[in-house]
Amino acid sequence: MFTGIVEELGEITAVEQVPNAARLTVRGPVVTSDAKHGDSIAVSGVCLTVVDVFGAEFTVDVVHETLQRSRLARIAVGDRVNLERATAVGDRLGGHIMQGHVDGTGVFLSRDPDGLTRFALPEGLSRYVVEKGSIAVDGISLTVASVTNDEFSVALIPTTLELTTLGRAEPGDPVNLEVDVLAKYVEKLATPHLPGRTEHTGAGAGSKEDA
Repeated sequence: MFTGIVEELGEITAVEQVPNAARLTVRGPVVTSDAKHGDSIAVSGVCLTVVDVFGAEFTVDVVHETLQRSRLARIAVGDRVNLERATAVGDRLGGHIMQGHVDGTGVFLSRDPDGLTRFALPEGLSRYVVEKGSIAVDGISLTVASVTNDEFSVALIPTTLELTTLGRAEPGDPVNLEVDVLAKYVEKLATPHLPGRTEHTGAGAGSKEDA
């Protein structure tokens, strides 16, 4: 589990194609300070399992399912990524409960001088996004300012712009989105009891079984 409070801005230092996956090497001095094989680290919102740690860098394998559902399929050497270690029991929940299972990719649309930032929503996700609710964008826990059927907006403070990838985003850039998991559970439980409704199902991209 994660809370969407980014610990540091990391950098991709190597991308290697391996059978049915991509192996990424990521530089992140903070998250590697106590990392070991098998630990979970969120890389721009995608929960991935540490394969190896050497100095200030770590490697992770990203399987085909995760590449399909996230923007990591387009990652390249030199790209910056948001990094967060898994939340320890007893830590403060500074953001909101996140699994690191990406539901889809949105698109950065625009940001005004006051930090109000708009993103396009992929089809089917708007039903999980509510005004003043939480959403994860590239692993950052954010509060929804407004939402329509095909886009939403958030207000970004200067610290978020300075310390995360969103400060470097350009119109048209893809972003990883994870909606509030509580909304998906509520929908699954309630749908069979609503006349004329059909159940929506789907899994996000993440680590372990990458489902």
